[in-house]
Parts: sequence; structure tokens; C-alpha cells
Amino acid sequence: MSTPAKELARQINSQTVEQGREELNAWERSQPTNFYETDRHLQNLLAMLWGEERLKLHAPQLSNFGHEAATIVDAAARRANQAENLPQLDRFSVTGERTENLLQSQDHHIAGRHIYGSGVMSAYGQPQNNLLAMALFYLSSYNGEAGHNCPVSCTAGVIKTLQHVGSEDLKAKYLPGLLDANYDQLLHGAQFLTEVQGGSDVGANACTATLLDAKTNRWLINGEKWFCSNASADLILMTARPAGAPAGTKGLGLFLVPRRLDDGSLNGIYLRRLKDKLGTKSMATAEADFKDAIGYQIGEMGKGFLHAMNFVINTSRLYNAVGSAGAARRAYVIAWTYAQQRRAFGTPIKTFPLIQQVLAEMKAETAAITSGSLYLAHLRDEIEAGRADDTVKKFFRLVINLNKYRSSISATDVIRKGIEVLGGNGAMENFSVLPRLLRDSVVFEAWEGAHGTLIAQSVRDCQRHQLHAACGEHLKQMFASLNDAIWKTRGLAKLEELLAEFETALALDEFSAGVVFRDLADKLIYLFYAARLAMEADHHQDAETATLAEWLWQNRVERSAKKISANYLRLIQEISSSL
Repeated sequence: MSTPAKELARQINSQTVEQGREELNAWERSQPTNFYETDRHLQNLLAMLWGEERLKLHAPQLSNFGHEAATIVDAAARRANQAENLPQLDRFSVTGERTENLLQSQDHHIAGRHIYGSGVMSAYGQPQNNLLAMALFYLSSYNGEAGHNCPVSCTAGVIKTLQHVGSEDLKAKYLPGLLDANYDQLLHGAQFLTEVQGGSDVGANACTATLLDAKTNRWLINGEKWFCSNASADLILMTARPAGAPAGTKGLGLFLVPRRLDDGSLNGIYLRRLKDKLGTKSMATAEADFKDAIGYQIGEMGKGFLHAMNFVINTSRLYNAVGSAGAARRAYVIAWTYAQQRRAFGTPIKTFPLIQQVLAEMKAETAAITSGSLYLAHLRDEIEAGRADDTVKKFFRLVINLNKYRSSISATDVIRKGIEVLGGNGAMENFSVLPRLLRDSVVFEAWEGAHGTLIAQSVRDCQRHQLHAACGEHLKQMFASLNDAIWKTRGLAKLEELLAEFETALALDEFSAGVVFRDLADKLIYLFYAARLAMEADHHQDAETATLAEWLWQNRVERSAKKISANYLRLIQEISSSL
């Protein structure tokens, strides 16, 4: 090849490379700088659940944090999750005093100042603010766990427990710090329930509680806990068994254990080692020993586990679901914007049928778990306000578990699909947040109840308390309220069919019912999601949400859309065409 020809080839190759690089730069520039303002589904959902007037009241707060989450928190969380910035144990002071501290990076603290500064915890200072707290948490969860979203959930559990069953003395002493939005002076909470021999079997817990002073309600706590997330929390809720108490969960008490005593000294809590986890790495999880730690008993002694379930575990399961939804939405945003900019074989990859199909699946699944999870936050406001009847309470009790199970699986699948859209770039840790979101999501699946635990609990609850019947009644009310006759008719028919399947399965022994229940749980939760999306489309007369609801019905409720049809192809194209 002659020299001029070689130069021309070099220039062409250089132009091709630069064009490819510019596509990636254009993709980076296209990322939202405000997670709230670019999430129309979230805005419409909140408008329906709150009403337009209340949404206007909270919109500035949501928009402000939506911007901070997309810019400051995103950047800080990325840096804080680099290997050199992960938390480290710092057990002793310079003079050799035992401190059991954790060293965290400055970026970890930058993210924390803005997450807590959003008002995500201080919202609980006012009644009926679960939905506001969860909406803020959803925006924060665009960044995955980010080192703080698990502690936020844990702190909320401590707040709920103190508000509902804490003594007036404990409320006065600790609630102001827990509700403070100032990161540099607030109190963080944690729940240490799991022990090495029990795992999800909390009834096997062996930590002991010995009464020290009945007048001041002080107990000595001894034993070890196996999974201690937010290991450096200021206040710890934990289960322990008083001497002479019966075995199992009925013998457990619930105790609030401060990390430090009033004089500033360490309160008998020693961190054995940090866990080396798959994900959520910038948030420290440890094994802990308790040696004559001072604790304060909370609620009725025989109801320690019940209090933990109602105010700690249920709170965490709702946070887990909302966090999964936020991470899934971020994955969709990354994948969708990438598909608009990236070219292959001479055309933007957004035009490829399989890319459109993947994007449609990601968007519909994300909308489903977002609508379902935030509706449950709204229901918790209704329950706490005394406006919910027994049917709604039973519906909440069952669906809080099934939604946690399904949303965590769905988020993992959505994030993995996002990596698929980015191809080889999707697997690069320094290219996007998707690998970190995927690792976090896998941990979300195990947090606050592995899938089998949640299904088994749901089977027992349905067999003993007929929760599926109450759930069916509440879903019936949803479908019956629709103006769309087609949706109303098919929704009620499918519900009747499903409830008959439940009755057949639950008439079996517990082992057999457990085997078949998981498939029924998926059917039920997707019917719930479809009902919520259909109600949102009905309320707003919104064609885009109606399309999402129709896709969910065909692919998850009827499970019949895998066959090629003009309608199925139309749904894919419509859903994947917008952010």
C-alpha cells in the first residue's frame, strides 16, 4: 500500500475510533442530573397516592434530593466503593484504649450527609409519612446500597419500635437523635438478630439477658451475633433470652443496647471481624460479642419477637423492596440511554428487536415492583392512621413478604439485563455502576428473609390465618374499581381462578403446600402489580402506563405473550421507546 493510501486508512481508522468514543461520551452526558424530575412514573404514582396538592408540598424536597442523588451521592458512592476506601476495623485508640471504631472514607461521609440530609429519617417525626420516607429512599437507591441505605433501613426500624412500644424515657432520650437530619450529630440504628446457630431460625437464639436493675430497666446482655450490619451503629435493637424464659421465639425479649454508655465509655460490645461480602461492601457488616453490655428491655417481654417482626423486620422488608425498585430503575436508565447512543453494524442498537425486547422487560418489571412497593408504603400510613380495616391489615401482612421476595428477584434480573444491553462494557467496574448494583441486589435477595423463608412463612400464615382470602378480597376491590370493562372483567376472573388454586394447595399438608406455593405466590404478586398499574393508568388516563400494565398481564399474569403476535411486538416497541 502506498504512503498516501496508508495515511488515508490511518485517518479513517482514527475517525472510526473517535466516533465510537464520542458515542460513549454522549451516553455519559445523557445521564440524568435529577433522578426525580426524569422519573415520570414515580411522579404519577405519588400524585395518585397522595393527591396533587400533597405532591406539590413535597415535590421541592424530592426534586432537590433527586438532583443530589444523581450528582453528589452518585459520585461519592462510586469512590467510596473502591477497594482502598472500604471500611476497616480500628479497635484501639492511640493510647491503647479499646474503641471498636470503624474507619470510613471521606466519600462515605459525603454520601451520608446528603442521604440523611434529604429528610429520609426526619420524615418519621411527623405521622403518616411512610410514603415520603420511602420516596426519598427510592431516589437514594438509584445508587444501590451506597454504604448508607441499609443503615437508613435499620435506623427506621429502631424509630418505629421506639415510637410504638418504647417507654417514654427511651423515646425522650433517643428519638430526637434518630430523627435528626444532621449527619454529623444524628444517631444511627441497627438490628442484630441473627446468630450463628440459627440464621433465619430466630427462635434458636442463645444470647442471654440478666436483669441488673428493675427500677431503671437495665439488663446485662451476653452472647454473640453473627450478622451485624451497620456494625458501628449508635443504638442496637437485639433479641436475647432472660433466664428461665421458654425456648423458641416466645421466650425472647427485645432490647435496645447503646454502643456507648452515658459517660462515653464502650458498652461491652466488641467487633470480632468484618464480613467479606459479595455486595454492599462500603457498609460494614460484622460479627459481634456482647460481654455484660447494658441493654433496655422494650415492649412486653413475651412479645419481643413479635415486636421485632412488626416494627423491625416488616420495616426492613419494605425498605428492601423499595431499594430494589430504585436500583432496577437506575439499571433501566443506564441501559436505555446507552441504546440511544451506541451504534453497531452501522445503526443505533435501540433499533435492534432483541434490544427493544430486553428494554421493554426491564421497564415493565421495574414499574411493577415500584408501584407495588410504594403502594405498600401508602398502606402502612393508612394502617398507622387507623383508617385500614382488618382486610387491609391482613393483605399487608401477606404481601409485605411476597413483595420483598419478588421485588428482589426482579431487580437482580433487571440489572443483569442492563449489563446485557451494555455488552462487554457492562461487566467493567470502571465503566458503569451496574456491576456494583448487581452485587448489591444479590445481597438484597438474602437480607431480611431468604426466598424460602418468606415463602414458608406465607404458607403458614395462609393456612393458619387465611390471609390469602383477605388478599383476594382487597384485590377484588381494586379490579372492581376500574373503569375499563376489559380490565375489570379479566382481572376478577383471573383472581377467582387463582383463589381456587390457593384453596386446593393450602388443603395439602404443610410440606406439599410449600412445594407448590412459590408458583402461586408469583401469580398472586404479579396480579397485584397488574392491578396497581391498571389503576394508575385508569386514574391518570395515561397510555404509557396502560401499555406497561398490558405487557405485565400478557407476560407475567397470563404468561402467553411469548408467542409471536402483532400486539406483543407493538407493546415492545412502545414500551422501549421512552425513558
